[in-house]
Amino acid sequence: MSGGPSLSSAEVDLGFLEEAEPWRLLSPQFPSKVGGKPAWLSQTGPPSLPGLECEICRLPMAFLLQVYAPISGQDRSFHRTLFLFCCKTRECYTCNDSRCVKVFRCQLPRRNEFYPYDPPPEDEPPSDPERDQSVLSVPGIKLCWVCGCPGSKACSRCHTVSYCGKHHQTLHWKHTHKRECCSQEASVVTTSTFLFPESELVTEPEEEKDTKDAEEEEEEKGIEDCPPLADALAETDLEEMALHETEDNKVFQRFKKRIAPEPHQVVRYSRGGSPLWVSSQHIPLDQDIPACTCGAKRTFEFQVMPQLLNSLCVDSTGASIDWGTLAVYTCSASCNHEDQYCSEFIWKQDFSSDHR
Repeated sequence: MSGGPSLSSAEVDLGFLEEAEPWRLLSPQFPSKVGGKPAWLSQTGPPSLPGLECEICRLPMAFLLQVYAPISGQDRSFHRTLFLFCCKTRECYTCNDSRCVKVFRCQLPRRNEFYPYDPPPEDEPPSDPERDQSVLSVPGIKLCWVCGCPGSKACSRCHTVSYCGKHHQTLHWKHTHKRECCSQEASVVTTSTFLFPESELVTEPEEEKDTKDAEEEEEEKGIEDCPPLADALAETDLEEMALHETEDNKVFQRFKKRIAPEPHQVVRYSRGGSPLWVSSQHIPLDQDIPACTCGAKRTFEFQVMPQLLNSLCVDSTGASIDWGTLAVYTCSASCNHEDQYCSEFIWKQDFSSDHR
């Protein structure tokens, strides 16, 4: 199935952003993507409010990205997608607080009620005028015009537009719906300003390098780059400077060296592997990662890199969200929830104050 990353725990797949035709980002294509509206996998009960509220400010979260990650040899996970949501309120991004981000897992067997048994065609499907180009409609479930999540509320005047809640209804009303409501003119605006810019997420294996040699070269380079003024410093001053070469600096330098060959990576995928941390501070212990509701241990699956923030246009909207990395941990057994969406665990680590 195209678009799915490799699942070998010994390998790391890097995710990059690419432009794509809108139809390639719809649910029948099983996309991995960033921004826009979610391309829901199962069409039975996608997560909705209050489950998609930020646990800090209680406002609806925005869809951040989804990763299509089927598990080879496990029929119940023949189709499998992880969905990430994040708050857009910048005040919620306090240091190392993960309550402003959430992740959900959904999986289906190959034979299911929503999609054909055979892989989707590579050619563009016939146009369907009833299908919004940004998200596949979910039969029997109305979706919010603003965010694409289930919406039980409707405009009280025209009754033709649905919303997940009052907040997004107000947002749409102020944006365009006030002048369009009950109008005969079709709206030329098909997407909301609440959404992040949409791109396809494509993966390729990370090339293995001798990281030890690279670290030694960097340390030597750091010594060579020391300013001449260092020669004049008293011995006690040099000792004090050495104390600042903390474990945190070493972890951060290791992070920079590892991503340097591919600086535009926005996702690192390695199910069963280990995250690449940006700091020695706030690294989770085993007891910090809760077990799945089925009792199985949760293990690392992928992380979202800080480089993604450059593509989200968050500064231009005044919502300066921030993170060092977002590490996603999922059920090691990828347990069966039929066609439902289940919560997994996400850990937000920020840069230390020295590296911001």
